[in-house]
Amino acid sequence: MFFTTPQDDYELWERQKDGTEHLLPPTSTHRTFDYVLVANKVDDDDADQKGQRQKAYLHQLEKKNITITRIVHDDKVFFGVRAPKDIFEHYQYLLKVSDSCNWCGDVKGTVTQATRIRIVYFILHQTFINTGENLKELLMKDVFETIFCLHERKEQKVLKRKWARWSALFTGQPVNEVKCYFGEKVALYYLWLGWYTKLLVPAAVLGVVVFLYGLAFFNTNPLIQEVCNSSIIMCPRCDDIKCKVWKLSDTCSYAKISHLFDNEGTVAFAMFMAIWATLFLELWKRHRARHVSQWKVYDWCEEEEELIMEIVNDPYCMPKQFRHSYLRSTLVLILVTLMLLIIIGLAHSLVVFRVVAAALLAEANSEFIKDHSSAVAMMLGAVLHYLTIQIMTRVNRWVALKLCHIEKTNSFASTERSFTIKMFTFQFFTLFSSLFYVAFFLGRINGHPGKYVRIARWRLEECHPSGCLTDLFIQMAVIMVLKQTLNNIFEFTVPWLKTCLKRKTVKKLQRKCGHCYRKGCRNAQGNVDACDICKLQDWIRNYHLADSNAFSLFNEFLEMVVQFSFTTIFVAAFPLAPLLALINNIFEIRLDAIKMVRLERRLVPRKTNDIGVWTQVLEAIGVLAVIANGLVIGVSSDFVPRLVYRYRYGPCASGISQTNCMQGYIRDTLSTAFLSNPAVRKDFTKEQMWTENGFNATQCSYRDYRSNEDYTLTSQFWVVLAVRFAFVILFEHVVVVCKFIAAWFVPNNPMQVKNERLHDKLARLKEELRDLKSSRSTDV
Repeated sequence: MFFTTPQDDYELWERQKDGTEHLLPPTSTHRTFDYVLVANKVDDDDADQKGQRQKAYLHQLEKKNITITRIVHDDKVFFGVRAPKDIFEHYQYLLKVSDSCNWCGDVKGTVTQATRIRIVYFILHQTFINTGENLKELLMKDVFETIFCLHERKEQKVLKRKWARWSALFTGQPVNEVKCYFGEKVALYYLWLGWYTKLLVPAAVLGVVVFLYGLAFFNTNPLIQEVCNSSIIMCPRCDDIKCKVWKLSDTCSYAKISHLFDNEGTVAFAMFMAIWATLFLELWKRHRARHVSQWKVYDWCEEEEELIMEIVNDPYCMPKQFRHSYLRSTLVLILVTLMLLIIIGLAHSLVVFRVVAAALLAEANSEFIKDHSSAVAMMLGAVLHYLTIQIMTRVNRWVALKLCHIEKTNSFASTERSFTIKMFTFQFFTLFSSLFYVAFFLGRINGHPGKYVRIARWRLEECHPSGCLTDLFIQMAVIMVLKQTLNNIFEFTVPWLKTCLKRKTVKKLQRKCGHCYRKGCRNAQGNVDACDICKLQDWIRNYHLADSNAFSLFNEFLEMVVQFSFTTIFVAAFPLAPLLALINNIFEIRLDAIKMVRLERRLVPRKTNDIGVWTQVLEAIGVLAVIANGLVIGVSSDFVPRLVYRYRYGPCASGISQTNCMQGYIRDTLSTAFLSNPAVRKDFTKEQMWTENGFNATQCSYRDYRSNEDYTLTSQFWVVLAVRFAFVILFEHVVVVCKFIAAWFVPNNPMQVKNERLHDKLARLKEELRDLKSSRSTDV
């Protein structure tokens, strides 16, 4: 951007030219460029193709009275684009008479640079040459290398000072300034992220309380003591001859960790988080309503906005007709199903990896690895799952784009909604398929001695006698910490390094610009004007920034919504998830702000009044969180079996009140296999039954409710199963009712917003009436 300043301001510019602000010399004419197109210098061989297409496209822009400024630098050609004033006057008028605008912010006053960029971006992409190609296709065919809009130095400086710096880590966000610079879509993302982070505080505090509750009874819990002091001999974990019987007391530390995340406080916390998700969404709707009402976009309509810009671009345009093809929809549905099956197949391959890894680690020379082979295999599986996520994210994006292309949606907005739903669905299955297996299938389909389930020649994994919830906790902790930490590091360092490496070119142009100005660059009227080099240095600076596109904001939303899924869906297994999310988001806000303001090209400002289809995605996650947490507590955790034992099978149920009610629970959950049984001898060899002390065991225990004689399920199994189902149904119905009450109790719109909208509508109607009376009096 070129600033209008007096001649004697040049000395100030000289003092500041080595800093970050006011890098352009003062000019006597105030000019802005809405967009910059960049192309490679056309070789003689390509002159007939790329050169002619460039000229054809630029000629089409000039026919729309768009001014083109051409500057050559090294092997690049830069084209500065500036749209005429009448385009924006037509836009303001059409917006004023449209049904979707009630006292819109863009109707009155001057057109902001953000609005100019948005309109010109639409025009540039809707301009076609005689071959039927538009800018997107020309970019794909390397006719133009890239396109970008310029950062405004003055506004950028304000955002750097108030927002895009690490020292502002715990300060509020200037969402109004962000809205004016980046548009409502970006502003609503940061508004949502800030609100989400703020409401994570009570969830994180309560999660820490639940964790501390488990820690408080770390050494006195009777279940832990029973495991640590037990002399029970457990059955071998695998079929290898080196995989022998082991003592239950060997897993004392594992039992202690299990109790930290599988205790009575977990149930209450899971119920709280399900209700919290609903309150968060309802309060967010109120928070959003206040700001979009203040920004005068409450009644804004995306469809009508697109029609207005179509007319501004081409007064003789025809509307794009809505269409639906059952054939295309069927094809997309089949392909989506096929993709989901592939993703689930990858989850199954991770299961196979853990089974094989556990068997191989049990044969390791290290005693530590041998004793903790299952836990190490689980962690390795989690790391492999993370790597799979990184690869599948790129595959999922490519597939989702191709499916949207098959659908042939009516507008960019509908394409964006369709892509969002498909991409999130693919990502959700990629992230959570393995977790669903660990939560609901691990240890339940592996069989029992004499009838083990095997993949090839390896037995399936088993749960620890203290429960399966710790396995889910390990899986979630590794994936969540790795994903958030590594993603943030790569998101920041890649554009930062790119900017640092290309900073020399800009500094060289700054020196040339100062020399050019001292020589006295003047325009035809004799006034001081900026040289081409001085124009170019700002373009080069923006050109060397990291690229930003339509996916830039989508990626940020997807990352945060996936985090929201981790925070709510399996929070019963990981109460510290809200705390990790809170810590990550505090840094995420500033990291994204610094990246967007300092390190990346300016995003195209987009107008909107909501976060779009993400609201429906968050609502679906809230419902799924109720179902998943109910199943985790009722099916995966030991909460229900402990409850049944306390009141039906334990000492207190028998009237023995002198002992702890949970005494003997661990032994009660174990069944015994005898080597004298022919079926058992097929699974366990005599070598495997030798203990480390040289004792030849004739029996071993395993986790299940089965008869010791014929291995049939006992009556206690069916009682526990019935109570599990009853708990899940009761839990989900109670929480769903609480969610509905919370949604009803908290209105979506504050009364202040409703009253302000009434006043705005009334003022607009009165103004229309005054205009009518004024026109009649003029006619008379």
